[in-house]
Amino acid sequence: MSRLIKSSLVLSLFVFLSSSAIAQMISPPNWSIQLSQKDIKVGDEVKLVFKAQIPIDWYIYSNDFDPDLGPMLTELQLEDKKSTGFTLVGKLKAINPKKKFDETWEGDVTYFEGSGSFEQTIKITSENINIEGFLSYQMCTDVTGQCVPFEEDFTIKATATVTKNPASVVDSEVISSADAEEIANEDSVDQVEETPNTEEVATHEQKRTYIDLEGDSDKEGLIGFMILAFLAGLAALLTPCVFPMIPMTVTFFTGRSKTRAAGIRNAFIYGFSIIAIYTIAGTAVAAIQGPEFANWLSTHWVPNVFFFLVFIFFAFAFLGMFELTLPNSFVNKMDEKADKGGMTGIFFMAFTLVLVSFSCTGPIVGSILISSAGGALVKPILGMFAFSLAFAIPFALFAVFPHWLNSLPKSGGWLNSVKVVLGFLELALAFKFLSVADQVYHWGLLDRDIYIAIWVVIFTLLGFYLLGKIRTKHDSPMETIGVPRLMLAISTFVFVVYLIPGLLGAPLKALSGYLPPMATHDFNIMVNRNPAMSEANQLDEIPKYADLLHFPPGFQGYFDYDQALAAAKKAGKPLFIDFTGHGCVNCREMEARVWTDPQVMQRLNEDFVLVALYIDERFELPESEWFVSEYDGKEKKTIGKQNADFQITKFNNNAQPYYVILDHNEELLVKPKGYDSNIVGFVNFLDAAKEEFGRR
Repeated sequence: MSRLIKSSLVLSLFVFLSSSAIAQMISPPNWSIQLSQKDIKVGDEVKLVFKAQIPIDWYIYSNDFDPDLGPMLTELQLEDKKSTGFTLVGKLKAINPKKKFDETWEGDVTYFEGSGSFEQTIKITSENINIEGFLSYQMCTDVTGQCVPFEEDFTIKATATVTKNPASVVDSEVISSADAEEIANEDSVDQVEETPNTEEVATHEQKRTYIDLEGDSDKEGLIGFMILAFLAGLAALLTPCVFPMIPMTVTFFTGRSKTRAAGIRNAFIYGFSIIAIYTIAGTAVAAIQGPEFANWLSTHWVPNVFFFLVFIFFAFAFLGMFELTLPNSFVNKMDEKADKGGMTGIFFMAFTLVLVSFSCTGPIVGSILISSAGGALVKPILGMFAFSLAFAIPFALFAVFPHWLNSLPKSGGWLNSVKVVLGFLELALAFKFLSVADQVYHWGLLDRDIYIAIWVVIFTLLGFYLLGKIRTKHDSPMETIGVPRLMLAISTFVFVVYLIPGLLGAPLKALSGYLPPMATHDFNIMVNRNPAMSEANQLDEIPKYADLLHFPPGFQGYFDYDQALAAAKKAGKPLFIDFTGHGCVNCREMEARVWTDPQVMQRLNEDFVLVALYIDERFELPESEWFVSEYDGKEKKTIGKQNADFQITKFNNNAQPYYVILDHNEELLVKPKGYDSNIVGFVNFLDAAKEEFGRR
């Protein structure tokens, strides 16, 4: 359940913010590029240091993972004809990047959040040093689902000495490409300054800023984050680790207050203690350990195996193997402290609640910390406050009104049935934690089909239990079942029926975030079963670059704008442009979740001519096809750079995925669309474009 809540939080946040980020230019990180030392001598080995200040909620990929995995690695490229006075020693090195297992790419990736640093060692070979080149990289965000490729041009001029005379040593300077020619005529450089860059509009004389999504999106995003954290706190109350604590709370507070006012005061102290413990603990983790700890908590085998074992432990307890009770000595000590003054006992009762419930709330708390990772401190504080507030309110109310417990159904066979059902659910959810560790460390224990088979068995047994066909040792004999229990049994068997095709390779899109990747599925008979997926649509001519680029299964189109526009005119259809990239995670998400929907697939294949313009494809075109950009004045030599320049200059946007639909006069039919997993919205987007095309 905690993982479900986590994914719901992230997905909801995507939907909440994505619409505000569609039609804006995204500014690059703020780079500082300089040599590691000022006193340079011929023969020295020095470091060329690249430091980036990355916008909040964004990250850039590093360069020390498998280049064939998918994301665009950070690379250093030098202008060989212009760079003199040094030789490279080794390769560009990332300094302490973070590492995680990415389920979309099905492999380990490294990345930087908040700030990042790279170093390239060089050996000085002559007095006059000139270093010109650029750093290419990809910046992405999980908030709006965007990925943007960038290049950071730089020129460094410095003078090295051949003697030990410090008077001849000159500082190095980082300058922009626009100023390189002017500075080349100077004899020395006196200070290090940051490389200027472009931002929202096409000009070369702007300072760098970070774009705020529609002005107040950070504020709105924070409010939305708190609301979702509050809902997560309410959901945590329904977990089997928390719900049994309610009677204990009532028992603890019943008869302990001599007056009504004292009872209300104690209840508020109890609720405030819960909030304080969660908020302080979560904030301390975020401030001291930072996002590294949150990532460790999410991906490392130690916490995941620990949570797996804890869930198994609670599952066995709820299924009746043993009883969960607090040690009498511990309860007696709390009673003694409460009798002496009450404050310490109330705090310890709140601490006990937090501790006992951690096996269920821990993953939810971890997901909040992960969602707020990136160096920010206010966000985790407010997130933990909202979560603990929702968590504390019911316990405080039961402390104020302990007689409310009398309105609940009396203990009996129904209560044991609830415990057993929760036990089955805990048992099923436990394997998600083990699956995470299995994927990250490649143990091969829980392939996708094995995982689905385990769930099929568990939920089938749960269905039979709800029908009374299976009984545990604490269950009472049951001759009839009520309608609610029957409805729950039907829902369980419906879920099992939904799971079964997954054993044969069905994608099970509703569970795609919780199941192991399809690549781990050993027995898949669904491949090529869908004609739309196995038979390519016939095109009038072979697409250019078809040997390099591809569409998702079931789709055919072009990879060159001019060729696609000519085909659209010939076919009498609108042109659907997909600005995408090899390393665009959310492009793959859209293709897997939205494009494969039958309504979307039919419309894309029948009503439009498709062109996929990859913005990170590095295939270098013939020199006759190179051009100088009107946007930044740089020469565009590759397919990706030309496509990216086209997206920027034509549509004032540089993020992917980005979907544009044009008529034959290259005019917009509808407002372009970015990442949006709402299938109905995407269908309406396509229908509106087709309808507008028919009117022109």
